[in-house]
Amino acid sequence: MAPPGAQQTSSSQSTGLRRNNGTDTALIIAVAAVAACLIALLLALAAGGAVTAQVIPGLPDPGALTRWGLPLSKITMDLAAALTVGLLLLAVFLFPSAKGMLGEQAQGYVRAASWAALTWAAAAGATLVFQLSDLLGLPPGEVLGDELTSYAGSIPQGIGLMFVILLATAVALFGRTVLSATGTFALVAAALAAVVPPALTGHSASAGSHELAISGLAVHVLAISVWVGGLAAVTFHGLRTNGENVSTAVTRFSRMALWAYVGVAIGGLASAISRLYGVMELFTTAYGLIILTKIALFVVLGGIGWWHRRSIVPKIAENSGRTLFARLAGVEIAVMAAVMGLSVALSRTAPPPPLESEVDPVFALLGFPMPPPMSLNSLLTLWRPDLFFILVVVVLGGLYAAGVVRLRRRGDAWPWARSVAWAAGLLTIVATLLTGVGTYAMVLFSTHMIQHMVLSMLTPILLVLGAPVTLALRALKPAERRGDRGPREWLSLFLQSGYSKVVTHPAVATSIFVISPYALYFTPLFPQLMSDHMGHMFMNVHFLLAGFLFYWIVVGVDPAPRKLPYLLRFVLLLLTMGMHAFFGISIMMQSEPLAMDYYGQFEVPWSDGNSDDQYMGGGIAWAVGEIPTLLVTMALMRQWARDEERTERRRERHSKRDGSDDADMDEYNAYLQRLNERAKGQG
Repeated sequence: MAPPGAQQTSSSQSTGLRRNNGTDTALIIAVAAVAACLIALLLALAAGGAVTAQVIPGLPDPGALTRWGLPLSKITMDLAAALTVGLLLLAVFLFPSAKGMLGEQAQGYVRAASWAALTWAAAAGATLVFQLSDLLGLPPGEVLGDELTSYAGSIPQGIGLMFVILLATAVALFGRTVLSATGTFALVAAALAAVVPPALTGHSASAGSHELAISGLAVHVLAISVWVGGLAAVTFHGLRTNGENVSTAVTRFSRMALWAYVGVAIGGLASAISRLYGVMELFTTAYGLIILTKIALFVVLGGIGWWHRRSIVPKIAENSGRTLFARLAGVEIAVMAAVMGLSVALSRTAPPPPLESEVDPVFALLGFPMPPPMSLNSLLTLWRPDLFFILVVVVLGGLYAAGVVRLRRRGDAWPWARSVAWAAGLLTIVATLLTGVGTYAMVLFSTHMIQHMVLSMLTPILLVLGAPVTLALRALKPAERRGDRGPREWLSLFLQSGYSKVVTHPAVATSIFVISPYALYFTPLFPQLMSDHMGHMFMNVHFLLAGFLFYWIVVGVDPAPRKLPYLLRFVLLLLTMGMHAFFGISIMMQSEPLAMDYYGQFEVPWSDGNSDDQYMGGGIAWAVGEIPTLLVTMALMRQWARDEERTERRRERHSKRDGSDDADMDEYNAYLQRLNERAKGQG
């Protein structure tokens, strides 16, 4: 028998050997991923002609440093962004927390994310310089100074990269000190927000079907950042010898990866449709061939993911399962890295030119040609494929239906009227944003005003009456571990937060709802937002959220930080409706058409003119407010009556429990009866 010291030494050597094996495996995976990424990037760049273009004498040329430096800085930026997102997701969502505080290993991953974010910011800065160099055709050293400052502050591509630099730097700084799950959640939100700007300001912004191109690419990069970064973080953690909660992290990420895979597919499909004008361009252009290669690799990744969920995730608690997971995940990470390399090369490859019919100013501005005169047929057939709001409707409708189904299976009832109200609210979004109404709203102020009134004053009422928060709190299961935070705990925390208490204050919610239209339409903000797809999308989202917030405190049935007296609710309703009526009258009284910086860019041949159309829009804003006022008044009267009934039933139960049977009230009634009899006797 070996002495105790020898056994301890052997155990230490075994632990060190496992630690070295895990580190070596992680290093091999990282090297393979970088190699696959670079090989795919270089091959695609050469195939697309981005680095082999012939330099024409007399024309400006940024030089070889920019031709190679720009794609390399971009891929570094994308990889660092994905790693930052993945490490933060691992720390706050994939690990269980303890009463809102991160564990020791989770804190370590947040610190690692801060270093990845610092690399991200530096790569974004290099991309900014190389991008301007490529745009001006000058070497990188000659664009430093005023040109770079002007580009970063006035051109959309430069502004987007500056936004990335600022947010990534903020994540790097605050990631050094954050200890709570809430703080890390804020870092995740900042990191995801920083992923989007480069996608919104690339060549997709100039594609036809702007809504598909821009929203599709944004969804694509968000989903792939979550997928690639999350898998890399989980794989590294699984290789650690002292990695805790590996089974929990892998199981949770497996669910997240499935949604990310769907997001990558939807976003990539929408982006490809908006850039290609025929199926044959997939096979006859370098742009299409790169897309086909990405599709093939995407299918391979789907197969690997399916194998993970079916055979490996259930066995991950075993050492053999963990080793197999790490090996297969290493292959998956390498393929993902190759896909990201292809994506960067695709952004440097010229897409197919548009069709001749699509080379006109109206199409370049709107993403579609001038629509024909408005009719019922055109309103029903000229659908507007806005991917963002399509996803909003599908996701909100699907989650609500899943919650109702879960309650029904559990044997709990859910009022059918609430489901009808929620469905009707989503249908109003479809009717105003995705049909011909959304198309004509881009060229007619009156149709835009119909869209605005419905989104801010009718849709929110129906959604609020659907009681989505109540349904979520009843349908979502509590976290499996005490002190951990699942979706239900995060929702409850948000409802009880100081932010919720501030925004749901009657003065704040009413001010946002009332002041927003004046601040939008009577300032230069309106034409600026209308001229940009993201600005227009932000405007519509603001209409929805401002209306939802106001009606949530006025007529909502969900639990809120404060409950307003019904009399105050009626006062707020009458006040806001009066201000909205005055808003409509103010538009009608304008001597000059609004937002001519936008509407003046094109002529609607079958319209009566901007002034008459604006007058009609003001009349719509004045008159439409009567419908939601009547609807909310009816709902409030019904809620008030039910509240009084519940109060009376509680009083009766309290009286019976105390045995008093309302003795004071009975005595008072007897006193009144005696007075009545005395009056009759005197008469």
